[in-house]
This record gives sequence, structure tokens and C-alpha cells, in this order.
Amino acid sequence: STTASSPNSKEDQVVNGHDEKENNPFAEYMWMENEEDFNRQVEEELQEQEFLDRCFQEMLEEEDQDWFIPSRDLPQGVGQLQQQLNGLSVGDGHPSEDILSKSNLNPDAKEFVPGVKY
Repeated sequence: STTASSPNSKEDQVVNGHDEKENNPFAEYMWMENEEDFNRQVEEELQEQEFLDRCFQEMLEEEDQDWFIPSRDLPQGVGQLQQQLNGLSVGDGHPSEDILSKSNLNPDAKEFVPGVKY
């Protein structure tokens, strides 16, 4: 009986921690071969995203300028006038009756429709 191990034993199949069946023992490190291309691609994607973010921010700022915001766009005096207008109230109706009694409009007249001749 021979005590030497056969060439197909498990110990002989593993060399430097890799199976002989594996074609390239450095396969898991092959991404490093193109590391510069990968880094360049990622950097371009980051720059593109930053550019898009800047464009989007500029668009929002332009849109804000187009909107009318009274607190920002009106002078200070107009704000005081606005408060005074809010404080005004409509009277109890007596002055409007006076206006109606002096009116020379016909209450029975047809409703005015632009472009129609009577």
C-alpha cells in the first residue's frame, strides 16, 4: 500500500488559498485595473449632479423673483395703508340709500350685454 497522497487530493487542489479551477486568482482585484476610469466616471457623475443642483436652485430663485410677495415687494408705507384699509368697515347702509334716491338710472332697464344693440 502506498502512503503518498494522490494528485487529486483536496490539499493539492488549493494553491495559495485559491482553487486551481479558478482561472485568475486576482479576479476579485481586477476592478483596481480600471480604478482611474472608475474614479473619473464617479467624479463626472458628482459634477453633473452638482451642476443640476445649481441649475435647479437658480430656477427656484428666478421663480421667486417672478412671484409677487407683498411683504418683500411693496414699500413700507404701502403696508401701513394696507393695515388702514383692513381697519375700514362698510357703513350701515344709509349713505347708499341716499345715492339710490338721487340716481337717474332706470331700475327696470334690460341688462347691459356688450356688443348687443337694443
